[in-house]
Amino acid sequence: MHVRDLTSADAHGVVALWHEAGLTRPWNPPEIDLQRALDTSTSTVLGAFDGEELCGTVMVGHDGHRGWIYYLAVSGSRRGIGLGRLLMSRAEDWLREQAVVKVQLMVRLSNTAVLGFYDHLGYEDAAVEVRSKWLT
Repeated sequence: MHVRDLTSADAHGVVALWHEAGLTRPWNPPEIDLQRALDTSTSTVLGAFDGEELCGTVMVGHDGHRGWIYYLAVSGSRRGIGLGRLLMSRAEDWLREQAVVKVQLMVRLSNTAVLGFYDHLGYEDAAVEVRSKWLT
């Protein structure tokens, strides 16, 4: 298993994996999120490969102080073998290399299956409420 930064050439496989993992929403085109992350120096998308097969992804970015993790996805056939943990570790390493001091992520309340995973990695409820506003 090896992890590398993804490129636009990987887009088809990445988007397919995000759909398989249930991370996409109709109002938020994943292709656009992927390209945005690839087009700036303050973010990247890492991919885990077994040979040429894309098995997992994680999007990571920062604002200079806080890092954010998105689109952690592991292929259904590869879950439970530590791949999610590996990708999170690499994302955290990428943020440390950027001198980021804090990392955050959001989990949909309906995605209860992953809360234990993040608890195990040391992520805790930050006792804040995230608010959002659509700008389009």
